[in-house]
Amino acid sequence: MTAVSLTPPWEHQPGPADLPARPALTLAEEHVLVLWQVMTSAEKLVTAAEQGRWPGAELTALAGYARAEVLRQASDEEALLFPGVPAQTAARLARDHVRLRAAAELLTRAAAGEQPMAPAQLTVVVRDFVTQLERHQRNEENLLASGRGGQRVPATVALGGHPHEWYLLTEGPVVDLDELPPEQAVTAAVDRLLRMRRGEQVELQSATHLDQVWRETSELCPGGYQFTALQDGPARWRMQVTRRQAAI
Repeated sequence: MTAVSLTPPWEHQPGPADLPARPALTLAEEHVLVLWQVMTSAEKLVTAAEQGRWPGAELTALAGYARAEVLRQASDEEALLFPGVPAQTAARLARDHVRLRAAAELLTRAAAGEQPMAPAQLTVVVRDFVTQLERHQRNEENLLASGRGGQRVPATVALGGHPHEWYLLTEGPVVDLDELPPEQAVTAAVDRLLRMRRGEQVELQSATHLDQVWRETSELCPGGYQFTALQDGPARWRMQVTRRQAAI
């Protein structure tokens, strides 16, 4: 039997010091934030596997981030950055995105129990995903920069893309809208609710009314959620949101 090392082999392990202190202005800064989150989740998964247990919670967290943020980043890049480069370059990078989507789907199936694998096998899959993402990001930055005459490639968020900082502030059982930029709070909260799992509950908190979150979510997914007021002002509003098992 071949022994499988569980030590993360990725080339560069970004840390908090690598993250920009302000919203990302360049694609490279945006990539660091995404890669840091993926590597942080992957490292937790590997540690759990080393301890001899199935890393179910860690796998769910990694798969969730891959779906919500890695694939969103890929979509934003294709819509906002690829039209400005030669078709051949865009096609090459789009093929890399197809492979990233397939890898994220494999993690999702494993998290749902639809893809049985041993902890050591899962670790190999996770390492491959991180390495694939890291190499693709570096290659993408170089190719896109070459098409801009050496100028820095802007972050997708600077062109109207999805801010990845939202995930860090909204993931978890309690979402405080006051911690989000006021002009983005409702959109970020709705985005969080739309990625809830069936049966999952989230508590929203705010110093202002939460009606707009309720209205937008209900319009996007009619009957998909139950909203229960926990505190109805005047200084604080709290609402429990439950993703129904099936829409009504």
